[in-house]
Amino acid sequence: MAEFTDRGIESVWDYPRPPAVLRDERPIRVECAGQIIAETRHALRVLETSHPPTFYIPPEDVHTELLIPAHGRSWCEWKGSARYWDLVIGDDVRDQAAWSYSNPEPAYTALRDCFAFYASRVDRCLVDGEVVQAQDGDFYGGWITKDVHGPFKGPPGTRGW
Repeated sequence: MAEFTDRGIESVWDYPRPPAVLRDERPIRVECAGQIIAETRHALRVLETSHPPTFYIPPEDVHTELLIPAHGRSWCEWKGSARYWDLVIGDDVRDQAAWSYSNPEPAYTALRDCFAFYASRVDRCLVDGEVVQAQDGDFYGGWITKDVHGPFKGPPGTRGW
């Protein structure tokens, strides 16, 4: 697993397939309903061709008491079976706001029990103080920042890329 370095502008078309997992020590924050849900400098950044990065946050840096198991699972050909989590803050329920891998495929064991959040299903996600833009589509969970360029998979007509 590589370390984050000052990399400048990245094209998602230069990202590998199968995806790479890199350590990222920039401050990462997830906010919802006026609370900080997750905050870390120990994220793992997953880079896959045509996708903006997905950030996985270690469970010790997530308010896991606010997450309850959600219905449904999905399968990633690289990482394995994903489990989804609803985010519950009082009466505010965000369905399937996060996902995790409890038993990822061997090449992705670093992701075990870390949480990734859909930027579109929480109020705000930040990378090094920059508010991210959510990847389009209802399935992909990448975070778009000013240093990542597409075109990105996700909008209508791109699922088969």
